[in-house]
Amino acid sequence: MLTCFALRTGTARTIASIVAALLIGLSGSAPSQAQDKLSSAERCLSANFNVSLGAQLPRTAARLKSGEPLKIVAIGSSSTVGLWVLRSAATYPEVMRRELSRLRSNATIEVINSGRVGDTIPNNIARFQRDVFAYTPDLVIWQLGTNDVAWGGRPGEGLKRSVLEGVRALKAGSSDVVLMDMQYAPQVLASASYSTMEGIIVDVAKQEKVGLFSRFALMRNSITAGVAQSELVTFDGLHNTADGYDCIGRALARAISTSAR
Repeated sequence: MLTCFALRTGTARTIASIVAALLIGLSGSAPSQAQDKLSSAERCLSANFNVSLGAQLPRTAARLKSGEPLKIVAIGSSSTVGLWVLRSAATYPEVMRRELSRLRSNATIEVINSGRVGDTIPNNIARFQRDVFAYTPDLVIWQLGTNDVAWGGRPGEGLKRSVLEGVRALKAGSSDVVLMDMQYAPQVLASASYSTMEGIIVDVAKQEKVGLFSRFALMRNSITAGVAQSELVTFDGLHNTADGYDCIGRALARAISTSAR
């Protein structure tokens, strides 16, 4: 008797679950749990579906249109290296390459990761000849600014001149240029100078008419939309998690694809 009752109860519960699922499908709405099942990266992307670089990428567009190989160099510091992720495939440059290849299936895309842990803006510029120009890239992504302020630095006019000179050097090599600003993370926000550094990057991008990919805004938008900070920022309060790098890489690829049309 008890066994029969348990079977009937289990069957009833199964039927109830199926009916509930059918009702959800018919109504066209999903429970809030469905959103929770999305990865942090997917929710981050949903909060940043219309990211714009604010500039055209003519050389990149020409390569994609002609079917010629597109060569991208990503230069920067530990965020470009992909600190704390265990596989190169999880770094933002490699995620960007895969997503751009998906969006432009007829394209051949090569990405060179020229990140170096601890680099500042002057360190980056000092490496341009060896780690950027030597590859003759069509597009350069320059991730900059974090190490210049996160450890107590105070950016001034001298640093702004350095960024200007760096961008002009990259453009002189006939590359399209996209600047990637700082991360929206506790270690950055604790700096009294982060807003000054952000202003420098934005001003130079506008002045030189190059692209600006604001991961600062991307991460802030995501957190405002309900993505937990801990899902995008690691234990050190600075570097991105694997989901953070994933969102950054895919959002950047989509913005590049749009700007290169």
